Amino acid sequence: MFTDSHCHLSFPELQAQLPQIREAMAQAQVDRALCICTTLEEFASVHMLATTYDNFWCSVGVHPDNEGVTEPSLDDLVRRAALPKVVAIGETGLDYYRLGERTVADMAWQRERFRTHIRAARQTGKPLVIHTRSASVDTLAILKEEGKTADGAGRAGGVFHCFTETAEVARAALDLGFYISFSGILTFKNAADLREVARFVPLDRTLIETDSPYLAPMPYRGKTNNPSYVPYVAKQVAELKQVSVETIAEATSRNFEHLFFGVMS
Repeated sequence: MFTDSHCHLSFPELQAQLPQIREAMAQAQVDRALCICTTLEEFASVHMLATTYDNFWCSVGVHPDNEGVTEPSLDDLVRRAALPKVVAIGETGLDYYRLGERTVADMAWQRERFRTHIRAARQTGKPLVIHTRSASVDTLAILKEEGKTADGAGRAGGVFHCFTETAEVARAALDLGFYISFSGILTFKNAADLREVARFVPLDRTLIETDSPYLAPMPYRGKTNNPSYVPYVAKQVAELKQVSVETIAEATSRNFEHLFFGVMS
């Protein structure tokens, strides 16, 4: 019924409890999950989850926040993307939230890493999983620059995951052909502006996720998140759209299939 389009089940706090989590997912009618890669060092563990369980898939990528890890080459990403059950490139993007004493100019390495991921998505034909935080202007600009196909006719697509930006950023992402994914943040009391964005995003371009182990939705805020909690995100979206939870489950699962498997409705 439900699909968690973004989770980190390879992280130790979740991997150690995988049997219990899978049982909780079954009870909550969470049928599928996309396990997201954040470093090349982590990829083998993420890929093993996808190949071990028939309702898990995975991505390959290096998170923009990760430093001191293997820097991915285009070939690194393309070769891994060709493996069974790898359906996306990322998590990738830009994050200027933790600059500290650095300037945006100092983050050129992050922008180059992002460009490498976009090129891999174009070469493989697989969607991007975009992370953007305090960097939406540069994120959109680089997607426009790098996302074009050789003939300029199309762009790399994908999803802006765990969306927390403005309606203007959402509109720009939609105009580029991207989906928008909402997490448990949508249920937080201080997320009124984000709920307005969720009302604005068309249902046929909406995904839901947990981003677990982070960002557990109400009433579990502050606890370790896991994919069995994604129905709480669906419930919030349903209230905002004034439709049934079943409608949200069906639409977001259909969108997941379209984006990651190329299944047309």
